[in-house]
Amino acid sequence: MQIRQVVPHLVRGASFQWRFLPVEGLRRRSFSSASKVVASAQEALKDVHDGATLCIGGFGLCGIPENLIEALQQKGTKDLTAVSNNAGVDNFGLGLLLQSRQIKRMISSYVGENKLFEEQYLTGQLEVELTPQGTLAERLRAGGAGIPAFYTRTAYGTAVHEGQNVIKYGPGGAKAGDVAIMSQPRESRDFDGKGYIMEKAIVGDFSIVKAWKADERGNLVWQGTSRNFNPDCARAGKVCIAEVEEIVPVGSLSPEEIHLPGIYVHRVVQGKGYEKRIEKRTVSTGGDIKVDKRRELIVRRAAKDLKNGMYVNLGIGMPTLVSNYLEPGVRIELQSENGLLGIGPYPPESEVDPDLINAGKETITMIPGSSLFSSSESFGMIRGSKVDVTILGAMEVAANGDLANWIIPGKMVKGMGGAMDLVSADSKVLVVMEHVAKGNKHKLKPSCSLPLTGKRVVNRCITDMAVFDFVTEGPEAPPTLIEIAPDTTVDAVREATGFEFKVAEPLKTMLAD
Repeated sequence: MQIRQVVPHLVRGASFQWRFLPVEGLRRRSFSSASKVVASAQEALKDVHDGATLCIGGFGLCGIPENLIEALQQKGTKDLTAVSNNAGVDNFGLGLLLQSRQIKRMISSYVGENKLFEEQYLTGQLEVELTPQGTLAERLRAGGAGIPAFYTRTAYGTAVHEGQNVIKYGPGGAKAGDVAIMSQPRESRDFDGKGYIMEKAIVGDFSIVKAWKADERGNLVWQGTSRNFNPDCARAGKVCIAEVEEIVPVGSLSPEEIHLPGIYVHRVVQGKGYEKRIEKRTVSTGGDIKVDKRRELIVRRAAKDLKNGMYVNLGIGMPTLVSNYLEPGVRIELQSENGLLGIGPYPPESEVDPDLINAGKETITMIPGSSLFSSSESFGMIRGSKVDVTILGAMEVAANGDLANWIIPGKMVKGMGGAMDLVSADSKVLVVMEHVAKGNKHKLKPSCSLPLTGKRVVNRCITDMAVFDFVTEGPEAPPTLIEIAPDTTVDAVREATGFEFKVAEPLKTMLAD
């Protein structure tokens, strides 16, 4: 029996008339259709207007639409709302549009590498809507899927939930405490005994994205971790403009290799060239890792909590060191928010790839069995509690397990990145940090004085002096000191700790066999 497929065929003077083609014949037939390729970035952006909302792909400087951003700067379009995970750096990426004062509002997650951004925000020149990274990805995904809003546990009980973030400072700036625009509180509901907040979808007037390869109908393919936010941004725009490194004829791409179907893409332009800057060029030296002795104690102890087969997310900074100290026979898979499962070691200089970075913007490699995906899928794994353990740093940890690690109001503007999403899932949360701040100020406190990353989310805190376990469910109870550093005493820990705690019996020594 021959399988046949119905194909519409237009007949002169009539409406649609149906005729039948064998599937094999259908595959061989070439369908002609208009190309979406335009001649230049300027032509692609011709109708981008003042005051437009732009969804701009990329993660840090990886996978950013370099040519389209440069063309936007030359075009001079102003009063833009830019929806992008990052704000580039001072003189590259979206940093160019900040330099030329073309951006009115940024909707972003992590912008800590851009000093100009921080200056413009703190002096009241720029509106900033800081958004948890996974929430941002899902708001874009929802916008492209026609879903007006959704509920998430991320940021419940924080300043995001309560509408306490400053979007724009007044003429006097942060130093004067002059606020022009505050964020709006989020609606909240309980589901199955847990608190959720409602977030609205994002739909942009235009999407501006970058891919590796496209065909003439706008089907897109990415390399490495350059996919990140690009597919989510592409779907969210009413008009999607994609710049690519290579354009191939229709039929050149296998259907199985296409990451984003052309139905989402309206214009394709081939970039003239790519600088592909790397924010953190990290390479393998082939020698031992040099780590301060007290930090080494912390990360070695954290590594002991990782068991064979676990899926683990490591935060920026000290947490990234933990995987170097796994016990013999332990193999874990590291998950990165920008769309990679199975992070390998730093590459040798000859293998550095700007399209392959981790969430800390460091150059990395992949291991056998690694997989790549978009940012929204990455955070689906996180929110869906598929990640076993999250390890991150902290500015403050409270006695009830509250965590603060993302902002010092009026002074330091980094953004929360993926931290709020990571700690709101059911993964085990390990905090690694020095026990005290500069000047011997307490970081372990009765309650956090800085804006929260999450409420009652820290399961264990490992410092250079001690290991504490926290009660995060049911009635609040004091933390328990379960281990102590070899060179300290319980009295010294009490003096360096701002909250009361119980002492385990027996009290173990960190890293003792």
